[in-house]
Amino acid sequence: MYLIVVKFRTRPEWTERWLDLVADFTSATRAEPGNLWFEWSRSVDDPAEFVLVEAFTDEGAEEHVGSAHFTRATAQMGKALVATPKIVSRQVDGNGWDEMGEVLVEGAHDGR
Repeated sequence: MYLIVVKFRTRPEWTERWLDLVADFTSATRAEPGNLWFEWSRSVDDPAEFVLVEAFTDEGAEEHVGSAHFTRATAQMGKALVATPKIVSRQVDGNGWDEMGEVLVEGAHDGR
């Protein structure tokens, strides 16, 4: 699978509207057959920084980057950002989340 983490730093006037700007992109990407997850978070240290953690099947990553919604979204994002996004993109073994061996919670059944 491809595991991708991207950091986006928003302009002040776009920070509170960032998730609205990327809402259609998020929905369309989550509906792609090769998408495993597509999750936004916000930095606790910098409220203007959003972090996207996404994963695709080996075949799904290329289809995602070639999609119309990807092209539309990336064309719109620039107006809301103060810098070029930073990315880590790697092909890794596996096909989903594993439990963390160092922290085992007895009786917990959190499916996320």
